[in-house]
Amino acid sequence: MQRFLDLADFERAEVKDLLGLASRLQQNPDPHALAGKVLGLLFMNPSLRTLASFQSGMMRLGGSVFVITPGQGTWQLETRNGAVMNGAAAEHIKEAVPVMASYCDALGVRMFAEGKNLQADINETGFKMIADLCDKPLINLESAVNHPCQALADWYTMDELNVPERGKFVISWVNHPRALPLAVPSATVQMAAMRGMDVVVLRPEGYALPDAIMEKARVAARASGGNVTETTDRPAALKGAQVVYAKEWGSPQHYGDAEAETRLREDLVDWCVKDSWFKHTAPDCHLMHCLPVRRNVAVDDEVLDSSRSVVIREAFNRMVVQMAVLHRLLRNK
Repeated sequence: MQRFLDLADFERAEVKDLLGLASRLQQNPDPHALAGKVLGLLFMNPSLRTLASFQSGMMRLGGSVFVITPGQGTWQLETRNGAVMNGAAAEHIKEAVPVMASYCDALGVRMFAEGKNLQADINETGFKMIADLCDKPLINLESAVNHPCQALADWYTMDELNVPERGKFVISWVNHPRALPLAVPSATVQMAAMRGMDVVVLRPEGYALPDAIMEKARVAARASGGNVTETTDRPAALKGAQVVYAKEWGSPQHYGDAEAETRLREDLVDWCVKDSWFKHTAPDCHLMHCLPVRRNVAVDDEVLDSSRSVVIREAFNRMVVQMAVLHRLLRNK
């Protein structure tokens, strides 16, 4: 494995093999596996779990880490092609990324969607520019429309919980004060489809995921024996679900238009996961969310603090699966 950018880059059997490695490393730690190796992390956007879990995972494997957060102790970075750099940014990624890569054995990069041009973000224009500049093993720490590390941890978590591979998985849009990126919902739908699940995207009008994302997931579902559908009918979607994955995202039809987005979600405050949602689900249905989560906006306290919530377990498993990714990328290299 040379890069970890998208679960769709791998066959289902390869993902399951990586999850098996994660389980073995969790049960039998290998604290000297990456001794002498250096991981570089470039965070163009904020982080809590991704930053802490990668640092912890790399150190638990015997390696070391450096972190660059542009503008916080380092130069601000320019990302635009052809930019006239007479503003705040003192350095361009065309120099910064190759220099960082020269200092490390693998590089992880977080670069969110710009949130202005939907097609440009779906095409991963910004992240692909960085990828082309990096000659070392590269890890996607969350890009415009993908978050493979989170998706891998969610698959691992469901395996731990013995959620059936053919079980019903509902990813539901939930409320938030503003539009959030498509990365996690895109990666989550892809992951559940690859796992072979009956995937239902539950969302209000105006929040249908882009066709390119849904078709990519449907291709994965056909290969795995799963299914992908979408609906606005909450009771029908939740009926028999073994997992409800709550996630916020912005409206693709109003992409980059904050005023239209605000008007669209004004009457959607009831899209907050409450205990009453689970009267339709399987009795042992789990609540998942990638975090951070707005309590009593996206998910009620009564659900987050209940035994069905596995959000802390998901977050811990970020470290577990990322150790497997690092091990596979850097062991014996």
